[in-house]
Amino acid sequence: MDEAARLLVLLALGGAAFALAGAVFAWFRDETRRIKRTLTQALGAEPLPLLIARGRGTGIGFDLTSDQICVAWDKGGWRMTYRLDELRGVELVVDRRVAARAFRGEPRRPLDALSDPEELVRLRFIFDDPQHPDFTLDLWRPQDEGVRGRMAPDAALEEANRWLARMEALLRRPVGPRPIAAGPAPTVASQPRPAPAAAPPPPPPWEDDDDDDLVDDAEEVMR
Repeated sequence: MDEAARLLVLLALGGAAFALAGAVFAWFRDETRRIKRTLTQALGAEPLPLLIARGRGTGIGFDLTSDQICVAWDKGGWRMTYRLDELRGVELVVDRRVAARAFRGEPRRPLDALSDPEELVRLRFIFDDPQHPDFTLDLWRPQDEGVRGRMAPDAALEEANRWLARMEALLRRPVGPRPIAAGPAPTVASQPRPAPAAAPPPPPPWEDDDDDDLVDDAEEVMR
């Protein structure tokens, strides 16, 4: 009986340990936590404001201290960072039409109709980047109905409208000058060294001392 009781206790402890490990793994791999962790690593600070589209594996975060924006997709597996001055505007797409928008240097086009959408509620962020000009967040789709943690269509519209107002306030902020990338240090051309001075030519043979002696002897003879 003691052996059987000990075995049952060990099995119970092993099952509890496995259950705890599974819960910790699920917590760590949670979609929202993964995206937030990715954005925090990219920005160097906790993103604020932060918007995550649950069920789509996408999110966007801001660091207003460093004027950076980071977007993440594939549940945080991929990310991209922009400067705040590269954000050109935001569009709210409802059922395949642009229902509202806010762009830099333009008056805001507010959301007029708040009727429940039928196909889609999407925020489209547009950047001044020819390679990656936009990033989309689907806040609601029909398949989200009844799924835990997903937004209802009216809540998705309200959240999108709040983000439009928030982005309009950010887009009105003055844009500072972009940092100028430091170029390579100028190279100084080395000056050629002057050629060494040529040695003076040797005296001609007629300037030898023996010739001087002959001239002196001739003068004495003439005297």
